Amino acid sequence: MLGVGEIGEIYSRMPEMADFTYHNKPDKRAEIDRDGFITSGDVGYIDEEGYVFICDRKRDMVISGGVNIYPAEIESVLHAVPGVHDCAVFGIPDSEFGEALMAVVEPQAGITLDAGDIRTRLKASLADYKVPKHIEIRTGLPREDSGKIFKRRLRDPYWEQAGRKI
Repeated sequence: MLGVGEIGEIYSRMPEMADFTYHNKPDKRAEIDRDGFITSGDVGYIDEEGYVFICDRKRDMVISGGVNIYPAEIESVLHAVPGVHDCAVFGIPDSEFGEALMAVVEPQAGITLDAGDIRTRLKASLADYKVPKHIEIRTGLPREDSGKIFKRRLRDPYWEQAGRKI
C-alpha cells in the first residue's frame, strides 16, 4: 500500500463479478493477480479525499536514467500546443539513459509545426527531463479500429533496430 499521492499500479476487486481465468493461459491470470485483487495495467494515485486518479498505463511508462516518466502527462501538454491535432509519446532506446522520450506529433490540417517551437512550449510547462529528446512531426498516425493511436506501431521499429526490448 502506498501513501497519499504516491504513484503505483492500481489493483481492484469487485466481489459481484465472477472470478475468471484466461482460456488455456492460467499463468496470464497469475501475472495480474495480487491476493485476489487484479490489475488492468493502469498506474495512478489516491488523493487526500480517497479519490483514485489514473496517470497512465504501466506498459507505456518510460524509465529514463532511473526516473519513471508517464507519457500521458506529456501528451496532455502537447495537446494544448496550438496546431497540434494529436500526438503520442513513448520511449525509444538510448545508450546513456536506457530510454529516451520520443514524441510523434500530428498537426492540424493546413498547419505547419516546428519541433523547436514545440520543445520551447513544453519546457514552459514540464521539467526538463520530461521534454522529449526527439520530436517528429508526421501526418496519418497509425490508429486502431477505435481511433486510438497505435503506439506499438510507432515504438516497435526503434526497439527492433536496437536488438533489445528495453
